Amino acid sequence: MTAFKALLVQQDVVSKFFTQEVVERQTEQLSVGEVLVKVHYSSLNYKDALSAKGNKGVTKNYPHTPGIDAAGEVVESATKDWQPGDKVIVTGYDLGMDTPGGFGQYIRVPAKWVLPLPEGISLHEAMALGTAGLTAALSLTKLQQMGVTPESGEIFVTGASGGVGSLSIALLAKLGYTVAASTGKLEQAEYLSQLGATKIIDREAAFEGVDRPLLPEQWAGAVDTVGGDILFNVIKSLKYGGSVASCGLVASPNFQANVFPFILRGVNWLGIDSVELPLKEKQHMFTKLANEWRIPSLDKIVREVTLDELPHYIESMFKGRLVGRVVVNLTTG
Repeated sequence: MTAFKALLVQQDVVSKFFTQEVVERQTEQLSVGEVLVKVHYSSLNYKDALSAKGNKGVTKNYPHTPGIDAAGEVVESATKDWQPGDKVIVTGYDLGMDTPGGFGQYIRVPAKWVLPLPEGISLHEAMALGTAGLTAALSLTKLQQMGVTPESGEIFVTGASGGVGSLSIALLAKLGYTVAASTGKLEQAEYLSQLGATKIIDREAAFEGVDRPLLPEQWAGAVDTVGGDILFNVIKSLKYGGSVASCGLVASPNFQANVFPFILRGVNWLGIDSVELPLKEKQHMFTKLANEWRIPSLDKIVREVTLDELPHYIESMFKGRLVGRVVVNLTTG
């Protein structure tokens, strides 16, 4: 039994509000699993912010420790696949949802959730990428599978200043694509340009034409992180045979749709899931991100915070104020 620090979210009995507090816990309080991992770094994702605010669609049972991403070192293993000292990554599945997650200095998880840290990146870099980097890589992979190349034309990224959006821009630019970025934070135009965006579009402009069945052909492909009417405007704006990789719902899970873009232009709406993705595919994506898809501008996207500072950044993310990625250092304090 080992004591450790964790961010604990619990509901006040009287007010019914959910609070976040760094507390001391014991490893015996963790979930059942074959592998005990000492977490060095985690990262903050929108799903974590929802869990920290008591969203029952993400987390059913409280008190709870969020954190859908974790990178660290194996301490104990009940299987021969892992040995103490092995550096590992755990993302998705039930981690941080109803299984205590990466906002604690220890996690215990099933062995089938654990993948080795690829050569070429550190534990910190692995969490700078995390679920957001995995999602960006999956989005690009699906676009490529549909024949979208740098020569096809401009790629449109929505929610560009967020984690997935920022990493998507940097990755696309690295691989030679021309990228247009949509954001509600026009003050971040220089930041987006540094990542590789050649055109910055106000989010309000991306809403224009919602009531029209089709819009002029503009994009060869797109990565949509927001959902809602912006997503369908993107679909209506794809060039003939173009594709959009859809991975978010920050704006809304719903939109008004029609079949015209699909049957008149043959466009493709590609769903992206990083949660239940088979471990072998996750490992393949992280290995690519550590090597031939390594993002040179990663340091521009990331800020590091401590566990004690995390509630402030959760609030900022929930209110749409954050830019880029937040990495949580659990080795301090």
